[in-house]
Amino acid sequence: MDTEKDNENVNGKQVKKYLRGKGVHLKEIKDKKLKGQLAAKEALYGKSARNAAKVEQWLLPSEGGYLEAEGIERTSNFRQENIVREVDLLSSRKAFDLKLPGFGPYAVDYTLSGRHMVIAGRKGHISMMEWKNFQLTMELQVRETVHDVKFLHNELFFATAQKKYVYIYDKNGTEIHCLKEHREPLRLEFLSKHFLLASISKSGVLRYQDTSTGNLIATHRTRLGRCVAMRMNPYNAVLGLGHNNGTVTMWSPNMGTPLVSTLCHHGPVTALAFDLQGHQMVTAGNDGRLRIWDLRKFSPLHSYSCHAKSVDISQRGLLAVGCGSLIEIWKDALITKQNKPYLRHRLANGSQVQDIGFCPYEDVLAIGHATGISSILVPGSGEPNFDTFVANPFETVKQRREKEVHSLLDKLQPEMIMLDPESIGAVQHTQTENMKIKREKAREADMQAAIAAGKSVVLKNKTKGRNKPSKRYNKKQENIIRAKRPLVEEKLKSEQANKRPKISDLDLPKALERFVRK
Repeated sequence: MDTEKDNENVNGKQVKKYLRGKGVHLKEIKDKKLKGQLAAKEALYGKSARNAAKVEQWLLPSEGGYLEAEGIERTSNFRQENIVREVDLLSSRKAFDLKLPGFGPYAVDYTLSGRHMVIAGRKGHISMMEWKNFQLTMELQVRETVHDVKFLHNELFFATAQKKYVYIYDKNGTEIHCLKEHREPLRLEFLSKHFLLASISKSGVLRYQDTSTGNLIATHRTRLGRCVAMRMNPYNAVLGLGHNNGTVTMWSPNMGTPLVSTLCHHGPVTALAFDLQGHQMVTAGNDGRLRIWDLRKFSPLHSYSCHAKSVDISQRGLLAVGCGSLIEIWKDALITKQNKPYLRHRLANGSQVQDIGFCPYEDVLAIGHATGISSILVPGSGEPNFDTFVANPFETVKQRREKEVHSLLDKLQPEMIMLDPESIGAVQHTQTENMKIKREKAREADMQAAIAAGKSVVLKNKTKGRNKPSKRYNKKQENIIRAKRPLVEEKLKSEQANKRPKISDLDLPKALERFVRK
């Protein structure tokens, strides 16, 4: 009885997700023995799918939700004051404004767990905090221009792109390293699975630094000038760069030339973002267009009219666009073209947006602008269930230490960064197999050419009775067969030469002739 109740509580869609497609039609099977065996297997498959769905309910208890409007209302008309007033007390504390005039505009970044946030002002103000508890971890003034900031593998270290070089600080604000090879950096990215810190300079030089060993892995000259947009594709760890000539190039440390180069805009690319699965890319340019790209075909899906300065995609696929002092959040914009945004938020006093970023595992969007930092609530943006093997927002010091050791042991090599990571471990054709494939393709091409030549033969008009359509058709078929005959004979000769000779065709001694089959 308990199992029946459990099965009733399981959602049918969850069970269908774990099934092996459609079941076998048992009514069409006449063999009773085979029918019984298949019925037992189908019952076992169904039971396994129901158990997997029940385990998913236990391990993933939280569900994501979105704002819903009633009647003719629209969610884009909801203000942050209304949302904060309706949510619970803990969630309402996640929406705040930090007014820091005179040091902006600010760049923001979160850790993989979303527990810590680091901000960096253009005029040298750097601060790190545990933002959920409003605990200031560190604050310093470097008295130098800071273009970008990025966390490394955890909250203990972060890197800043300053006026001359890239600097690495610890959580206490102590300068650990000065990477003088990274000159005049503009943007930073950290590849957490590979422990690689990447920077792009004002002159368009891309550099990779291994933070676990300290070695400079690669230096690539893009030869495309200044680059203000750089993002990592989370699917294959390939870096996307947006250039002033409107092209987006994708790079790996293994090649000195871009893996892909695509003309995305008729003007400089200002912002770039990838979704979590790595199948869609969002680009914004000075031509006033925001385009959605399918990376599986490298073709545009749809576009919007917008002068975006910064874009970001949440874990649940929401698209945030910062344009001037206005921030728009679009729902399902990566799948189909939308007419109205999901949410809108305008900054006070007309402050200009510099950087935006969704917090992992939280329905929060951080906005770095000219006068400070703002945090707004975006229901449905964060993943409701977290995996402790990937990121744990509640990890202790011991768990963090163990995770750091495991991540160093499981570190991927830079040679494994490629456009299609699934090709690793696949079977590679040998040279002889490649030659066979080329010969087959050439033979097929010759066959098609011979067929076309046979069809193109002009038939003479003969006397009445000898010019019937059936006879003309048979004559065309004879011409095609005559054109194909040399190619077919050549193929048969090559196949006979590769065949193993029969025992009867060999010159055998008399002692073995009695074993030959007659």
